[in-house]
This record gives sequence, C-alpha cells and structure tokens, in this order.
Amino acid sequence: MAQERERGITITAAAISTTWDEHRINIIDTPGHVDFTVEVERSLRVLDGAIALFSAVEGVEAQSETVWRQAEKYRVPRIAFVNKMDRVGADFSAVLEQMEEQLATRPVAFQLPLGSEDEHRGVIDLLRSKAIVFDEDSLGSELAEEEIPAELVAEVEARREQLIEAIVEDDDELAMRYLEGEKLSADELRLAVRKAVLDERFVPVFCGSAFKNKGVQPLLDAVVDYLPAPSDKPAVVGMDPRDESKTSERKPSAEEPFTALVFKIAFDSFVGSLSYLRVYSGTARVGSVLVNATRDRKERFSRLLLMHANKREDVKEIGPGDIVAAVGLKFTTTGDTLCTKGSPVVLESMDFPDPVIDIAIEPRTKADQDKLGEALSKLSMEDPTFSTRVDPESGQLLLSGMGELHLEILVDRLKREYKVEAKVGKPMVSYRETLSGVGSGEAKFVRQAGGRGQYGHVTLKVSPLERGEGFEYEDQSRADQIPREFQDSVRAGVEESLERGQLADFPMTDLKVVVTGGSFHEVDSSEVAFKVAAAMAFSDACAKASPVLMEPHMELSVTVPEDYVGAVIGDLNARRGKVGSMIPRGRRQIVEAEVPLSELFGYVGDLRSLTQGRGDKSMQFCGFEPCPRSIQDEVVQRLRGGY
Repeated sequence: MAQERERGITITAAAISTTWDEHRINIIDTPGHVDFTVEVERSLRVLDGAIALFSAVEGVEAQSETVWRQAEKYRVPRIAFVNKMDRVGADFSAVLEQMEEQLATRPVAFQLPLGSEDEHRGVIDLLRSKAIVFDEDSLGSELAEEEIPAELVAEVEARREQLIEAIVEDDDELAMRYLEGEKLSADELRLAVRKAVLDERFVPVFCGSAFKNKGVQPLLDAVVDYLPAPSDKPAVVGMDPRDESKTSERKPSAEEPFTALVFKIAFDSFVGSLSYLRVYSGTARVGSVLVNATRDRKERFSRLLLMHANKREDVKEIGPGDIVAAVGLKFTTTGDTLCTKGSPVVLESMDFPDPVIDIAIEPRTKADQDKLGEALSKLSMEDPTFSTRVDPESGQLLLSGMGELHLEILVDRLKREYKVEAKVGKPMVSYRETLSGVGSGEAKFVRQAGGRGQYGHVTLKVSPLERGEGFEYEDQSRADQIPREFQDSVRAGVEESLERGQLADFPMTDLKVVVTGGSFHEVDSSEVAFKVAAAMAFSDACAKASPVLMEPHMELSVTVPEDYVGAVIGDLNARRGKVGSMIPRGRRQIVEAEVPLSELFGYVGDLRSLTQGRGDKSMQFCGFEPCPRSIQDEVVQRLRGGY
C-alpha cells in the first residue's frame, strides 16, 4: 500500500508463498502497531507456526506482549528472531532476559551474534559450533562457514552446553546418552528440538540483521526444521450445523472432505473481492461448488490465486495447509467456513475487539456521498474492527476504529483508493453505559383504536455485572404471565434498548436483566406490543439503577531517557493516568500507566515536546472504567446538545 511505503510500517497483513529446501512455506507478514492488531489476530488463527520478531535495541515492547498473548491463545508454536544486530545499542543477551521476564516464556539461544553494531558480520551456530559470515557485497545472499574466533570459544562452549541440556531434558534416552558422554548427532538434536517446539516447551532464538540479509537463511532452515507442517497439527474440530450438539473432526489429509476458513476479505481493483482462506482438509479445484456452512449458502471458486505479496499466481487445485485467495465468493465474509456439500462443518470463528474511537465524516459533494456508502461498505468488510453508524441526535455519519492512526489510514484510503473527498471532524471517544445499582421496571403498552388493539405488560429487574462480562438475560416469567410465543419479542425489545443507553445514547454493557412477570390479553396481545413494553420496562428499571458513563482506558507504555521521567509522570497524572510501574532499560526507563483514551488525543506531539523528541510510546485498549461524575456530566451535556 502507498501508506505503508510512506510511513514505513505494515498496515494490512500480506501473504506470500515461497519455497525453501524443497518445502513450500506460506508466510503472512503482520503489522506491529496496536491499531491494526486485528490483522495479527486473524492471521494467528489460521497459521501453524510463528516467527516472533524483536529489535536488538528496543527489546520486548508493549505490542510484543500483546501479540505473544494472542499466539498463546491459539497455541501457535514459535521461534524468535532478534533483528537489527547491526544497530547502535544492540544487546542480544538483554533481549533473552526480557523475553523470560516479560513474556513468561523460556527462550533458548540457538545462535550468538558474531560481532554487534558496526562490527556485526554474521552469527555463530551453537548446534554445529560454526561461525556463519555473510558477504556484504552480495547483500547477504552469499555466506561462508568459518571456525569460531578464539576469544569466543569459551562462551560458545558454555552456551552450547546450556542448549543441549535444554533439548535433552525431556527425552530420557537422549539425556542418558548425553550424561554418559556420548556425542549426539545434529539430526537427533533437531528432531528433539522440533518436538519441544511443537509442545511449546521452549522458544529457539536466532539473530541477525534482516535489512542486510544477515541470518535470514539459517532462520528459514529453522522454519523447515522446527516449526510444524500441516500434517503435524491435530484435527480441527467444528460444529455440525445440522445438529449443533454434534461436533465434527477434520484431519489434515487430502482424503478428508474439503474444509477451509476464510480469515480475510480484501478488494482488488482488477479482480474484485478476494477471500483469503486457509485449507484444513480435503482438496478443491477452480469451478468447485462448495457450501458456506456458516451462512448455508452455495459458493463457487471462479479463480484460485497463490499470493506473492502484490503479485499473484493462478492455481488449479488447493489442499491441506494452503493459504490462497479465492475469487468469485458472493456471500462469504471473515470467519466463515467453506466445506464440501454433504459434509458441512462450522469451524470456530474469530473474536474481534470493539472500536473505541469515533470521527464524524461528511462528503463534500453529492457525487462523493454516492461513492462514500459503497466505499465504507467495502472497508468494513475488509476490517472487522471498523464500523459506521449514524448518530441519532445530530444525524452525522460516524466512523469507529481502534485508534487515531487506524482512522487516519481509513480516511486516507477513502481519498486515494475510492476517490471520495470528505470533511472529517475531530476524534471522539466511543463511551459505554452501565449501571451502578439495582432497579425494577414495569410497563404496559395498551392501544385501542377500534378493532383489534395492542396489549403487552412486562415487569423486569436490572443489576450490574463485573467489568467485561457483557450482557446476561434470564426469563423467570410463567407461561400464564407471558406466553411462550411472546418471550423472544420481550428479549428483542431489551436487546434493542441496549444499543441506546439512558444517559447519552451510548451502548450499554456489563448488566443483567431478569424478566420477572407480566400479563397478556387473549385477543389484543402481539409480538410488537410485548417488544415495546419490554423496552419501556427496561428504560424504567435503568433510570432507577443509577446509570453511569464508562470511558475506554488504554495501557500506555512510555520509553524515555531517565532525565525526563519526572516530567512524563507529572504529565500522565495531569491526564488522570494511574502510573503502575517503571522498568529500567539501560539508560532509559519504561513508564507503564493506565490512562483514559479521551486524555491521549495528540499525546505523541506532547511527548516529543516534553522529551525533546527522545520519548517513545505504545498503547493498547485495556477496558472500560466509570467516568468521574464531573466528566460524565460534561460529556452528557455536550452530547445532548449535539456533536
């Protein structure tokens, strides 16, 4: 993308298929910025293994921890690569220590850097006790093996002992042979490492400088040797859509029925909609008619493309482990399962975080307005963390995203890719509402205007839940109070009311609703009447339960030279932040804090001013917390007056 080239960052996950040592490797490059964490989430969902990248200078950063937790959630085996060994301040050992402390993992060095900073020439392979030197003139494409420099022999021997002990400790036979002094072959050790990585017992760590292609070839060897092939993975388990109480397994075999998960939608100006999918079992060809088991719709592959970043290669057939882009799918979106007709299965879908920041957008002309709707529809299909809504009070169109950079990129894409000119308002916080007390509500909806009338009567109770628990619903009414055919309507009335809260029309969360009773009329009761009565009773109960406004809070990690720590902490306190801890990192300090998002607009510029451009920050959403009363009153008054 043009924005990626201009900013020097990854924004959307890019897929590439390549071969190394007669193995095909499907690689997905994911963004590092927290605003685009959805790209990491959905990629990890479909990958078999991961290479975790760390900077030899910055070490384990805040977003590194987020991605590591995501990989643990999906049980993805990992190897690590410490990059930028040629940069000033590079420290391989410090990164290993940080991985152990901050990621609660067990890093094991498989290489040592051969020199660092300006003197970085290559790496030392600890398993084979060889130095690998990369040729500067060939940009690292040519390498040579050398003996280990004399001054490093003692350190290499000590590190190699640690490495082999880590490898054999869970293999009784290898451990016994090693303790008896027998020399273990490289192939035996590699097999033991592969098993340990698949069992996630430790994380092999490699190093180099990707910019100069130093260390890349040994890293690709490690991918082939240690990370799982599709055949190493257990069968995936899904739900049978015909009977949700049953589960179905799909083994990674070409003989099984075809099963694939769509993890990303992208729009291409030449071929239209591209559906990226990971094949778990079976085979399919161009022209194959399949079933979207999630939506119970037929689909057909008109083209199958093997992706090489921004280039494509047409393929006729796909099988287990393949990651391809399909053309021609009409009803499929992110998280849907495609499978063979007659053997449907629905694989577990993906959960995405809710947007936390809004901006108002207004097309400049009537022509722009016509193009805007189509463009926003495509962007929201591509990105599940982006959504649009119309503010009911002001009538403005609001775009919701994960952060300022996220929305800035989306607006830029509207202008460049879709040629939509629009005026954009300032970012606004996407608040939530909840309850701080318990309340009971009752409502009768009665209409009589000749002929059949309307009658619905509902009583219910509302109470708060713990933060992050969402919404719970319980129906304790009897059939002689609310007949069974109207109970779904009562729930629908409550759930629709959740979308617009009591204070300022923000969505409500973290509350429980218990329907306690009601009454009906033999002739006049209807689904509509009970739906309206439920909404009225819910509003009545919430008004008595002390509704409160909640604002999104961010986990902020600020890295600054020691001289500026006091100024940064004072500034965070002024922003209603809670400083949690300070972690020394050489001559710098990492200040960790929790700060309301509303106080962080424009923080990058302020931080630069405070630290003379030497401060750096990263942040991620950590949850919603109640606003102070003064802030709540100010927000409610402002929003009721319109944006």
